[in-house]
Amino acid sequence: MSIEVLHLSKSFGSSQAINDLSFELKMGQITGFLGPNGAGKSTTLKILMGLEIPSSGEAKILGMDVQKQGVPIKKQVGYLAENNPLYPEMYIKEFLTFIGKIHGISSSKLTRRMAEVIELVGLEREQKKKIKEISKGYQQRVGLAQAILHDPKILILDEPTSGLDPNQMEEIRSLIVALKKDKTILFSSHLLGEVNAICDHVLLIDKGELKANCAIEEAQKFPGGLEAFFKSKTN
Repeated sequence: MSIEVLHLSKSFGSSQAINDLSFELKMGQITGFLGPNGAGKSTTLKILMGLEIPSSGEAKILGMDVQKQGVPIKKQVGYLAENNPLYPEMYIKEFLTFIGKIHGISSSKLTRRMAEVIELVGLEREQKKKIKEISKGYQQRVGLAQAILHDPKILILDEPTSGLDPNQMEEIRSLIVALKKDKTILFSSHLLGEVNAICDHVLLIDKGELKANCAIEEAQKFPGGLEAFFKSKTN
């Protein structure tokens, strides 16, 4: 399994963010992590990345415990946070060089890999600009570029199309699908159309609890389609 979550819970004071979550994800799938705003999606992804400590339960990525083996996990996982933290004063290539060095990529390999990634995410015409000089859509591409620079086996993306216009959203969706061929992708979204368009599998949570874990076809065949499926699980 690429990701295993076993009875995971997280509370912040008296607020229960996630409650007894358990699921497994196979390699080579795009899984949509679906739920209303505030359902617990970002908290779960942060735990998977070792950025939050669970109150109880455990999570594993490629068989490694996320709380005990954070460093080797980060070598195999690419992460795009919801707010896409970038350094706006940096040039795009300067930023990607910085990220590459953090991952320990050798200088000779990094030059080649940066060129590959810049082409893959469609940043060729923007690559000599500062990050603050490009649109939010292109900034999302920079975020994806840094997430895949070290060629991880797994991508975890938190609301990757948040705040984008329809054209930008479609471009990022197409890019995610293109990345699927050799990666497992887990991405959170509250947009049903996005999940419907590109996912193989669906995890649906509401109020911190898992409400559905199924192939996208099962959700699509629900009477009334994916929207009705979503409403039936979150009411």
